[in-house]
Amino acid sequence: MSEAIAARIEAAGGWISFAEFMEMALFLPGLGYYAGGSQKFGEAGDFVTAPELTPLFGQALARQLAQVLAVLPAPTVLEAGAGSGRLAADLLSELERLGALPERYAILELSGELAARQRETIVAAVPHLLDRVVWLDRLPEGFTGCIVANELLDALPTHAVAWREEGFMERGVGLAGEEFVWAERPASGALAAAMAALPIEAPYESEISLAARAWVAEWGRRLEKGALLLIDYGLPRHELYHPQRCRGTLRCHYRQRVHEDPFWWPGLSDITSHVDFTAVAEAGFAAGLDVLGFTNQASFLVNCGIGELLLARQAAGGEQAWRASAVVQRLLSPNEMGELFKVIALGRGIEGPLVGFVRGDRRHAL
Repeated sequence: MSEAIAARIEAAGGWISFAEFMEMALFLPGLGYYAGGSQKFGEAGDFVTAPELTPLFGQALARQLAQVLAVLPAPTVLEAGAGSGRLAADLLSELERLGALPERYAILELSGELAARQRETIVAAVPHLLDRVVWLDRLPEGFTGCIVANELLDALPTHAVAWREEGFMERGVGLAGEEFVWAERPASGALAAAMAALPIEAPYESEISLAARAWVAEWGRRLEKGALLLIDYGLPRHELYHPQRCRGTLRCHYRQRVHEDPFWWPGLSDITSHVDFTAVAEAGFAAGLDVLGFTNQASFLVNCGIGELLLARQAAGGEQAWRASAVVQRLLSPNEMGELFKVIALGRGIEGPLVGFVRGDRRHAL
């Protein structure tokens, strides 16, 4: 991987954007983090996502999906970046129990290795529903249904930027011998315009994800009727670009540890940055979508009935019931995932209110 990136830098004249570096490190076929065969999700991997912690997460989320699917003709669920397939299996199982199974469950996945793992997970959990599942390698031209993306936007390649006394700078990657090093050039085009729109005083370093904005805008063009449910860690713009966050939010995950050096063995660590949910809302709205709700993960899950689901699990008794209590506390606690993670809903042709946002809606904070 390092040799491939170094060759790209040399071919480009000694400098590439950090977004290009991140895209290669995560997605380069055969070598990238998400294209390789190592264990990524769960306790044995590099990080744990909410669906890996407990099926109660997917069961609660299914209630929001069921509400949207109920008002759509021939609805489909599309999950973008399905990880291990755990969330897909849990959603399919619970939607079946609720009598709200979609005609098709599509998984948008660029990694062949992950697609194979997803299939294995679904076959093990709900084998009788596998015939409803299809895998896609590109966005559909037109779509009616519900799109779900859990921890997708934070992994889209982001531009690293800096406000300096001399102006707006893009932080890219160069070479010092065989080592990758940060190197800055004046920002231009859409990136410079995005930087100019932020009331930031130099010196300041951060990230701007043009890819996340473009991804949401594409759904604005393709979504005929339905909703996007995007779950990720991030903040509204005025909180994300706070003076105290002057070193940005780039984080890497390796074997359940967080580090801040994206140049350390690229391809072996996940690389992420916090989501600007104001930019997500603006991109969707500009593309003709309605902003249907915005709240933290704790409020969303409580609104979707995770408390009642936990009580039912506890009533069944056993060791798993007590473990579920601790895990749900982790999902809801403001000191852990409950406040760090946010949920935003964008849609077209959907009348509110959505069940996940009936209490604690923070659209006013965007």
